[in-house]
Amino acid sequence: MATVTSSAVIQDVGVSSVPVGGSVTLHCFYNSTQVASHYSWYRQTLGGSPMVLSTTYKFDKPPKMLVWLEKHPRFAVQRQEGENHLHISHVEAQDAAVYFCGSSHNNVVEFGQGIFLNVEDPKESRPETVTQEPALASTNPGSSVTLDCSVRPGQCTEEHSVFWFKHDSALGLLHTNDGPQCEHRGSGSEARTCTYHLQKPNVSRSDAGTYYCAVASCGHVMFGNGTVLQVNEEDGDPDVHIQVLVMLSLIRMGILLVLFSVCLVTYCIRTS
Repeated sequence: MATVTSSAVIQDVGVSSVPVGGSVTLHCFYNSTQVASHYSWYRQTLGGSPMVLSTTYKFDKPPKMLVWLEKHPRFAVQRQEGENHLHISHVEAQDAAVYFCGSSHNNVVEFGQGIFLNVEDPKESRPETVTQEPALASTNPGSSVTLDCSVRPGQCTEEHSVFWFKHDSALGLLHTNDGPQCEHRGSGSEARTCTYHLQKPNVSRSDAGTYYCAVASCGHVMFGNGTVLQVNEEDGDPDVHIQVLVMLSLIRMGILLVLFSVCLVTYCIRTS
């Protein structure tokens, strides 16, 4: 049974945008102390499952490639000691996805944080605007918060899918099935605005980070401007407060006893 861990794998993170027909290199570096023997690249499309693009065994000379890479020569692995980069040439719209760099040894699998490759095609119709509100959301631990993503479809008449990304120390792909609330202002599809919600109940400090909504439609993906979720510090432990109060009371009593003893000695000296 394999174990997945947070990794010593360092890769490009966030969002990388590239035009259709262009090329891009996704970088991946490994800690010099790592003992991994297999190095891989994975791809996860919006709403899809992860798939393996490449797996390289450290001691293969020359390295052997998966059949998938042989059938897709636009993808190439650039591998040397401590590096395992993925180069994509003649980028196509279907290349838009989250790409993870990974390694494994002794049934332990480690992943990088992941990077989303956004493919831009100026010829495709796209949503006019994607707006997120609020830009900054501040809440307390244990409370709930709702993040909004408003979409105006523009000239695109296809149904769109909305996904949420959380980006802090890692890039997490979240999918919300919450139906939109749509309103029409005027006539035509361009007058329709739909709002999607990401609800987070019982917020904890681990939920802090930046959340992005991504709208997929007409072969294109557009991102919102992001919402920063700030989780306030929790109040201190009540037991600690009680201990502090008890300590202060003991100190106060000690000072009073010292003053009483001094007064008593002084009185005895004067009356003797």
